[in-house]
Amino acid sequence: MCGITGAVWTDPKFAVSRESLVRMTELLAHRGPDDVGDIVSDLHLEPPYPAVPGVALGHRRLSILDLAGSRQPMANEDGSVQLVFNGEIYNYRELRLRLEGSGHHFRSQGDTEVLVHLYEDEGVDFVRHLVGMFALAIWDRNHRRALLARDRLGQKPLVYRWEPGRLLFASELKSLLAAPGVAREIDPSALDEYLLYQYVPHPNTIFRGIRKLPPAHVAVFEDDRLSVRPYWQPDFNAEVLASEAEYVDELRSRLSQSVRSQLVSDVPLGAFLSGGVDSSVIAALMQQHSPSPIKTFCVGFPDAAYDESAYARRVAQHLGTEHHALRVTPDCIDVLPKLVWHFDEPFGDSSALPTYYLARETRSHVTVALSGDGGDELFAGYDRYRAVRLATLLDRMPLIRSLLASKVWQHLPTSRRQKSLLTRWQRFTQSLAAAPNRRYAEMIAVFDESRRAALYADDFVAELPDQDPADFVLAALARAGKRDTATAASLADLDTYLPCDLCHKVDTATMAHGLECRQPMLDQRVVELAIAMPISLKLRGRCGKRILKHAFGDLLPREVFRRRKTGFGVPLDRWFRNELKEMAHDVLLSERAIGRGYFRRAALEQLLAEHMASRRDHSARLWSLLILELWHREWMDTSSHTP
Repeated sequence: MCGITGAVWTDPKFAVSRESLVRMTELLAHRGPDDVGDIVSDLHLEPPYPAVPGVALGHRRLSILDLAGSRQPMANEDGSVQLVFNGEIYNYRELRLRLEGSGHHFRSQGDTEVLVHLYEDEGVDFVRHLVGMFALAIWDRNHRRALLARDRLGQKPLVYRWEPGRLLFASELKSLLAAPGVAREIDPSALDEYLLYQYVPHPNTIFRGIRKLPPAHVAVFEDDRLSVRPYWQPDFNAEVLASEAEYVDELRSRLSQSVRSQLVSDVPLGAFLSGGVDSSVIAALMQQHSPSPIKTFCVGFPDAAYDESAYARRVAQHLGTEHHALRVTPDCIDVLPKLVWHFDEPFGDSSALPTYYLARETRSHVTVALSGDGGDELFAGYDRYRAVRLATLLDRMPLIRSLLASKVWQHLPTSRRQKSLLTRWQRFTQSLAAAPNRRYAEMIAVFDESRRAALYADDFVAELPDQDPADFVLAALARAGKRDTATAASLADLDTYLPCDLCHKVDTATMAHGLECRQPMLDQRVVELAIAMPISLKLRGRCGKRILKHAFGDLLPREVFRRRKTGFGVPLDRWFRNELKEMAHDVLLSERAIGRGYFRRAALEQLLAEHMASRRDHSARLWSLLILELWHREWMDTSSHTP
């Protein structure tokens, strides 16, 4: 696991000096505390033509495999191909045997050199053969070509800026912003998307002119042109009918194989364990493949509604793991400036806070941690999948649906418990008023269209382009348009919420502490199997993840599969009425914040007043707004950007 950065240029005015590259690379030191490497090659305009572009490649290394070797940038024998790489390739041993059989000679023992030689043999299509998580950049001098690639599910990040004459890229925005000639200009449409989703979806970033490479895509810079295209597109409409027993056997085989392959490491590893189904299954499979007790880690809260530590402890005792628990208190809001620095752009998922602390605790014991991320999306674990299916049933009963969609439910006082039944009911009934094809977008919205319209200042509205930010999730839903609505929603999340929120959160929070996180459920062979499954194997009545429970029920205590899903959140509703109350007022209603021209003061005052009086639960909205303003203060109002 590492940090990568660099540039390729054909115009001398866009040259990146070694001093600039060092600055760009050092901003990624948290991602790779063990080693640093770089190369700089100037633009060659003399004959023979075509000219050889200038190249700068920087790398920060977190040593996981082949600790003494595999330094980067990594080159082939004659130096004509250079690679910087962030991630892990789990099938590198099989690929190495194949490459050795075709005549390649290796100088190292890790997975990095495999990528160099595989590219030599396969060209741009080499990424199709990789099983793993990765973001990488290759410079091919002979073909005057630079290539960027990102893994299939978006586990590892990669941002870039292309303009005629230069391509810049980096693992994180902060590195890209340190390159010469990169302006910090906020994209109003990206801000609009952020308030809808609580993240800025790919391919956008918060800044104009800087893009995220989407998951499962390659970008090729050649002849001063950039082309971006996908290399993996599973068919979301391809449902495969097979018996439950066949699916159970295949799931056990594929997930067990995935976990086993991800235990390869030359440094200590452990597992995140919340006590929920997904993390417990991964921990159980790890323990099966380990000759000694594995290390497990969890985080808990004083608020019982958000504390899963007792369940994690029960699973750890059952499996015989070496368990470590951390309790997070409201004092942890002091870490917000560090979070804002690490996330680079506004990120409103409050579970980033406990994830950050969990990663810090885990890193004091191990260098690699496995997690259960992806289980909810792949196997229909979220309550909202049941909600969207119920809404579809109610479409056949228009009178009942009309009564339930009445605004009377929205005027009931909100519960002081963020996860109360009433709060979820209000959100569900509000979504019933939406057209069926837009309903899921309404369900997941932090600020829906009407709330954003009420919030925005007139001058900011005038800056917004004539486009619907909901198109991002609507396009993903359309990819699964022939499936049932619950499956379509879960697969849309696989395209959107998983890479843009969950993977981004986990990667940023763990790499802030130099911790590698591996996600076995996101092995493409597991993902492709889950995509093909009928919804009846995943969701029945109120029971989600049915097949996970059937496939791995013999490995875990029965209560793991019986308890209600808690989720990995923080008690924001209570914090905003107590510990965060003063900060929220001071920050959101400051002249500094209002002066940005985005929001109407009266709308902000109403949100705060309604929440403090428990008339509405605006905690997620207030958190998104608070993070947005703190982000501005860190990244737009100061010239020095350090954690």
